[in-house]
Amino acid sequence: MDGAGAKAAALTRAPTYTAVCALTDIPRLGARVVERANGGNVAIFRTAEDRVFALADRCPHKGGPLSQGIVHGDRVACPLHNWNIRLDTGTAVEPDEGCAARFPVRVENGRVEVALDGAIELAFDGAIRVVPDGA
Repeated sequence: MDGAGAKAAALTRAPTYTAVCALTDIPRLGARVVERANGGNVAIFRTAEDRVFALADRCPHKGGPLSQGIVHGDRVACPLHNWNIRLDTGTAVEPDEGCAARFPVRVENGRVEVALDGAIELAFDGAIRVVPDGA
């Protein structure tokens, strides 16, 4: 398989989920951090409605730790410069621009599971792609 074919196959594969904690380990309107062996920590957020999201723990503005920000609604405010990042897309709220990588996340039987092997990329054409690490 050539490089383009391998990348296309990686984009269509189902994510591999890893159990990282119990839902109750994440406070409502709070976050926990998952450290990845290859770097790039992942912040797991929980809203007041128990919705769970996973983003790279790095603000697209100046790299602030989003896990230390304030969760409000479906957004988190970066602790450094108060940029608001949408938890569902990872995009900065206008007028700011930028995007934090998202990771597939789900809750199964009270356990939070995250696909740590690849981030979700929102393309400029609106398509959503799973990008494996190292691609």
